[in-house]
Amino acid sequence: MRIISGKFRGKKIEAPLELPVRPTTDFAKTGLFNILSFQKNLASCTVLDLYSGTGNITYEFISRGVKDITSVDYHKGCTAFIISTLKKLNADNSQVITSDALEWLENCHQQYDIIFADPPYENSPVKELVNIIFSNHLLKTDGLLIIEHSSNMKPVTNPEADETRKYGAVAFSIFASK
Repeated sequence: MRIISGKFRGKKIEAPLELPVRPTTDFAKTGLFNILSFQKNLASCTVLDLYSGTGNITYEFISRGVKDITSVDYHKGCTAFIISTLKKLNADNSQVITSDALEWLENCHQQYDIIFADPPYENSPVKELVNIIFSNHLLKTDGLLIIEHSSNMKPVTNPEADETRKYGAVAFSIFASK
């Protein structure tokens, strides 16, 4: 795994093999951040990374200068690895939380410019994520919710759904708050 752009471009990050993760591919990350760079000034964004796993997406956001990022994952090994890596990157504009993402969202009262979620592909809680995030108003006005899922999964239908972009076996469903 490597950081593909920004301040830490090209930096390789080797996660422990025993972590239960499926990092987003470089091809998909490039596509995702191309979309984001046209829609947002990342330097002024607050970001929430759900199901953060190795922290792959968190590091991309940090490298690109986001204002603040929160990473949430239920696996203690994953969050310990993210904390360790963020210390090496001197990322003091980040926080890492060990929690089930849906439970944490139910109690969240902060709003974000971007919420990225990469839930497990099997038995994915995509509908629940969308419902909780929009019913609890967790996105700022003009905020984006991006959910990574298998490109074989039927896109989620929701009034806020804007589009689904596919990058090989990976797809991103993008929702915008109004």
